[in-house]
Amino acid sequence: MKIAIIGSGISGMMTAWMLAGRGCDITLYDKQQPGQESSWAGGGIVSPLYPWRYADAVTRLAHASQAVYPKLVETLKSESGIDPEYLRSGLLIFSPEEEEAALAWGQRWSMDIRSVDASAIAALDPGLACPDPTALWFPDVGQVRNPRIVKALYTALQKRPDIRFMTNTEVSSLSPSPQGIEVVTGSSRKTFDKAILCAGAWSPLLLEQAGVQPEIRPVRGQMLLFRTDPGTVRRITLHENHYAIPRKDGRVLFGSTIENTGFVKETTEAARTELAALAAQLYPVLAEAPIEHHWAGLRPGSPEGIPYIGSVPGIDNLYINAGHFRNGVVLAPASAKLAADLLTGETPDIDPAPYALDAERKREHHTAPETPV
Repeated sequence: MKIAIIGSGISGMMTAWMLAGRGCDITLYDKQQPGQESSWAGGGIVSPLYPWRYADAVTRLAHASQAVYPKLVETLKSESGIDPEYLRSGLLIFSPEEEEAALAWGQRWSMDIRSVDASAIAALDPGLACPDPTALWFPDVGQVRNPRIVKALYTALQKRPDIRFMTNTEVSSLSPSPQGIEVVTGSSRKTFDKAILCAGAWSPLLLEQAGVQPEIRPVRGQMLLFRTDPGTVRRITLHENHYAIPRKDGRVLFGSTIENTGFVKETTEAARTELAALAAQLYPVLAEAPIEHHWAGLRPGSPEGIPYIGSVPGIDNLYINAGHFRNGVVLAPASAKLAADLLTGETPDIDPAPYALDAERKREHHTAPETPV
């Protein structure tokens, strides 16, 4: 079976990874180089932020992905020679008013969540200026380095004979044909048995004539990268919707904004100033740390943050795997496995109904109670 994947971010490449070895001939299209949009720009936390706030549909994907991540990154490292830098650094969340709800959620989903006091917080991360007297501690939460995991995926997939990449090749339209789906680019028309949209915030643009469109829109996020010595910041920390993420080499990522600016991806000086001030409040040492990089990405926002995974009604042989909002990295393995199962007609491990294009969702996008900078 010939399959076209439109978009080669982490969702597209992970879908190809899950399809590999199933007798498929796979072509991935991307308007630029693989993994250069939101997959590259994110934080790489292998957990939703404030996970108890999400719908069960998101939690199921997150749990399934978290279970396979350690082995997945080891396999990618072995096959690509690139270390995605998976690190189980743990996650501290300051949200005292939600402690009871979070602990109940953790018990329901068998997650290790502990309420810790100021002395325990100081032991976990001495450089943290504790903003509240208690925090929620998730000791099992890990992270990956986004640019490294997408590079590892790209390198590993290039070695497979059943997978090819069409980079710097923008798909202009998708249309049904007697043989399947016709994929049109600026220079060619090719027919595939099936195609799947994994183009993040850009996915709806190719479905304008479909009649049924996913409610996916771009949500800009700006981030800063600080240069510090290893161990300066020890834990992933989340406070009032902003997070600090310590990398293995000592760098600290701090983010992020949530801005409804359409497809405008430019950074702003106002966001840089605000993020730097917030980072210094949480970790005073960052006030003197040099900022190495300031960037922005466009997340694919969706109602309740529930991704769209499944067939596109009204267009035979066309599928979608997009709309993961802030959780593209953590949801990628399970989302891709579900998409691959549906494409090949295998029985999924997860009920696909909540992710269908026509599934009932709340109409608001999952941004509350988050506040843009």
